[in-house]
Amino acid sequence: MKRVVILGGGFAGLNAAKALRKARVSVTLVDRHNHHVFQPMLYQVATAALSPGDIASPIRSVLRNNRNTEVLLDEAEAIDLGARSVHLVSGRSLPYDYLIVATGARHSYFGRDEWEPLAPGLKELEDAFVVRRRILLAFERAEQEPDPAAREALLTFVIVGAGPTGVEVAGAIAEIKSYTLERDFRNINPRSARVIVMEGGPRVLPAYPPELSEKAQQTLERLGVDVCTNTMVTDIRPDGVTSSSGEYTPARTVIWAAGNVASPLLKTLGVPLDRQGRVPVAQDSTVPGHPEVFVLGDAAAFDDKGRLLPGTCPVAIQMGKYAGSVIRRETSAATPGPRPPFHFFDKGQLAVIGRGRAVADIGKAHFSGFIAWLLWIFIHIFFLIGFRNRVLVLLEWAISYFTYSRGARLITYDRPVHMPTAPRSADAEPALEAGAR
Repeated sequence: MKRVVILGGGFAGLNAAKALRKARVSVTLVDRHNHHVFQPMLYQVATAALSPGDIASPIRSVLRNNRNTEVLLDEAEAIDLGARSVHLVSGRSLPYDYLIVATGARHSYFGRDEWEPLAPGLKELEDAFVVRRRILLAFERAEQEPDPAAREALLTFVIVGAGPTGVEVAGAIAEIKSYTLERDFRNINPRSARVIVMEGGPRVLPAYPPELSEKAQQTLERLGVDVCTNTMVTDIRPDGVTSSSGEYTPARTVIWAAGNVASPLLKTLGVPLDRQGRVPVAQDSTVPGHPEVFVLGDAAAFDDKGRLLPGTCPVAIQMGKYAGSVIRRETSAATPGPRPPFHFFDKGQLAVIGRGRAVADIGKAHFSGFIAWLLWIFIHIFFLIGFRNRVLVLLEWAISYFTYSRGARLITYDRPVHMPTAPRSADAEPALEAGAR
């Protein structure tokens, strides 16, 4: 049988694997994590609304019915187009007849990589743990801080970028300070915390229609968020942020939501890349000159009638299904014929700004408020993997809506494993695993 190697267990990779479930091929899916994360809801973990298990599922569990699929917990470090093989970090090489590259993207700091430890973004569960820890620790440390200036810096949260992630995080933090933590502290007033969004462009949610951007900004401001448009961040330090206006803002918690860059693995393909490190693909989403190599999702720069498709989960899902269907057809038909081009069906976009608040851009319909929020909930519940996840998330949201509570307010730390050097007594506590959460 033909060998299909899929790099990445995100939306594109998983949907490609599912589309190949009944195909006469041997599939190997490689990911450096053992789980698939529903990225649009990562900010809910970062802001303590949901637990990690609510938005993540083991890849092996998701693909357990794919009898032709092998899952490897590994990472690709190079792709050899000439030899048609993928070299893994473990030292193993995987030959392929078809290759699907769906390795996603990471944060782009526009050449200032030293900012990453100071301003984490949200791409993986580990990022959400870091952001959640910093948000909650800021209030805890402010509770014990006697110096008013230092306390104000601890209670200042800066979000860099006002795309969907930036807007959603800002709205969630505003609700945490105003409702969730309102009566939990004795020495500080959580409502006094300041949430600032800095956007380099002229408006928030720049990919949305202008009227929805205005609605989103008004909603954020009603929640007490300071929205600064046409404001570039020029420097980030442990104690604050400097903007393009020259103004310095003391802040101990900075969250990055300003840009993405494709996986560095794409550089090993030896083909031209765009400014974001993506591969400009053909109309069948393959590398030009290599019809056996599909590049999907955030890794692909796909020109759809003059516009590049955005790096969103609907694009990745449809690309994954398309690539799987093409391979299935070509491996089952004696003469498959020419490939149909990939067409993206735009179902619209939604962004939530807080409890009962969202904006919706669906075709010619542009609306906001409670109805948009309900639509956001049901669409995201529908796309969550696993019945258990859907029920738990819906239950968590219902409780949170009526009580303003956030049940995942846990501050966790990464600790090394200390292996005992001498025999331990039977009643000794076992060593803690690193990163246990």
